[in-house]
Amino acid sequence: MPLGLRRMIALSTPAATAGMAVLFGMTATGISAQERFPVSGSNVAIYNLAGRIVLEAGSGSDVTVDVSRGGSDAGQLRIETGRIDDANTLRVVYPSSRVVASFLSGDQQTKVRVREDGTFSDNGSDRGSRVAISSEGSGLEAWADLTIRVPSGKTVRVYLAVGRIEASNLDGDIRLDTHSAPVTVGDVRGSLDIDVGSGKVDVSGVAGTLRVDTGSGGVQLTDVSADVIDIDTGSGGVSGGNITAEMIRIDTGSGGIELDNVGGDRLLMDTGSGSVHLSLNRAPQDIIIDTGSGEVTIRSPSDLNAMIELETGSGSIETDFPITVQRHSRDKVQGQVGDGSGQIKIDTGSGSIRLLKITG
Repeated sequence: MPLGLRRMIALSTPAATAGMAVLFGMTATGISAQERFPVSGSNVAIYNLAGRIVLEAGSGSDVTVDVSRGGSDAGQLRIETGRIDDANTLRVVYPSSRVVASFLSGDQQTKVRVREDGTFSDNGSDRGSRVAISSEGSGLEAWADLTIRVPSGKTVRVYLAVGRIEASNLDGDIRLDTHSAPVTVGDVRGSLDIDVGSGKVDVSGVAGTLRVDTGSGGVQLTDVSADVIDIDTGSGGVSGGNITAEMIRIDTGSGGIELDNVGGDRLLMDTGSGSVHLSLNRAPQDIIIDTGSGEVTIRSPSDLNAMIELETGSGSIETDFPITVQRHSRDKVQGQVGDGSGQIKIDTGSGSIRLLKITG
């Protein structure tokens, strides 16, 4: 077949189960496959070592997964389905200990322990054989792009080693787990749990419970309304605005926190190294902030009521709220604002503290 000539061939293979469409296109660079797999059940798990994954709203009773293979060795990938533990699964199986994902930019390498059935996770498990995934070099040159359509009310877990995940317009219990891949999510209702080893996380338009954990990578939050927002970064800042929750807990090993238009009953912030800047749209019940190194600035509406304790190892303390002072020293202020019904406790090892009133 001449180079550049593309011929679409419908195949019937052992993997092509009822309801699954399979199309292969022969190209000069190898085999590019497009297949559709239904995955039944209320609890679904998807596993893929390399590629771009898109999650979007689906109809009907089943989660459906469109698989598009890439790379000169794409034909060696196996798509396997079946129940594992408590979930019905789809797994892209890579039959090699060295995988080349040449779509990646730069010189990247990730090592993952993969079990024989193609499952893996980023929880530190030592089960399975070690697989090295790189952007160049020798090995199996293959990856798979997935489009996952999720009907309302499903529990879906997606595991990806390298590439990227994008999700939008979902209603259910969603978990996204990557080793080294950024995650972008918009318009999700329900429970959203994101765990990223290395990569940026961007979340917008979420209503429900939100948990984000990154080993290395910043987190951007916009238009989030939740019962609980729980963010943990080993290295990376947290920023954004228009955030509402009963409890907002943010912990950064290294990285600042900067949030505007925040409404929450309990605000718990901890940075090993990084400043905290919060602008509140309503007075909270509790604010507890601890920074190893970094200044803290809180801007609150004038109806703030709290017992306050502000302490800094090195830096100034400034407030324009009237305080009934109970104890005062160079580096510490204790007292009462308003009727004292709430609690504000701020402690920074190095940095100034500002408790400011929003006017106008």
